[in-house]
Amino acid sequence: MAEQPSLNDPFEIGGVRIPNRVMLAPLAGIGNWFVRLQAKRYGAGMAVSEMVSSFGLHYGNDRTLNEMLRIHPDEHPVSVQLFGQDPGVMASAASIAAGRGADLIDINMGCPVPKVRRTGAGAELLSDPELALELARAAAEGGGLPVTVKLRSGLMPGDRSGYELAIRLVEEAGVAAIGFHPRVAKQGHKGSPDYAMARELGRAIAVPMVISGGLSSADAARRAYEQSGADAVMIARGSLGYPWVFAQLTGDRIEPPDQVELMDELAWVIDRAEEHMGPERAGRYLRKFYPWYLDRVDLPKLVKNELCQTAGLDRAREIVAEIRHGKAVAV
Repeated sequence: MAEQPSLNDPFEIGGVRIPNRVMLAPLAGIGNWFVRLQAKRYGAGMAVSEMVSSFGLHYGNDRTLNEMLRIHPDEHPVSVQLFGQDPGVMASAASIAAGRGADLIDINMGCPVPKVRRTGAGAELLSDPELALELARAAAEGGGLPVTVKLRSGLMPGDRSGYELAIRLVEEAGVAAIGFHPRVAKQGHKGSPDYAMARELGRAIAVPMVISGGLSSADAARRAYEQSGADAVMIARGSLGYPWVFAQLTGDRIEPPDQVELMDELAWVIDRAEEHMGPERAGRYLRKFYPWYLDRVDLPKLVKNELCQTAGLDRAREIVAEIRHGKAVAV
């Protein structure tokens, strides 16, 4: 059996060179340009965008076009993930994403959220493989870029519909890579991923298989990479407030960040969020970011609460600076 490549080794997806085998997974409502850029700064070989509505792009929704599809020049290579259930709309959206600078198009066929599934998109596509194939072909034709698909292993326990669809997507629709989360949609993020099934899939397809799901730390990602025989790993929740996971996986860093580094990085995030959406919206938006960083620091609960409840960026910056210098006191 051939030795598995190092996570530092480059590889290709549809002719697009990826400098290493560590990637940022799509994070719905989170993975905007500065989150992706952050992952790249810490060593991710590629980042995938948050889930973007194909209908939002097709019909010219301003926020979808100008916020969710914003790409920073330093991000490349970058993949834009689309979701939807209409092939014509998917082709249009892929064309728009390509025009905005995407290097690859990814299609979400794994989202287990009911409001997405009710539209016929996300994991619901596992129950309609013919439509799934049409969508993949449409994205390739519309965008002219390599198309990848991220999906679950199935819908319900014992179901292998995602595994079976993945093979058909490669063989019949020419998909350039599969992002595989080896848990069924019913499980959500609970339970142990089936890395044996992932290994089976990797042997069955002639394109890269990228493993995702349950990768909460660098150690967990390494185990998943080895146990699944994957071509790359895709980190999602394990990177929230902890972009250092990418540096740990590529070997550029071993030790965890200290309090100063954590707060410096959070300050960078605050600045980028304001740049992205203005101070008022950024203040509200960042409330979900703060705990990802603060939970890694030993602080009085009142200090954490004040930052997480503040809507003003000026006060948020003051608190972060106080924490950085070990002077944080709740008011």
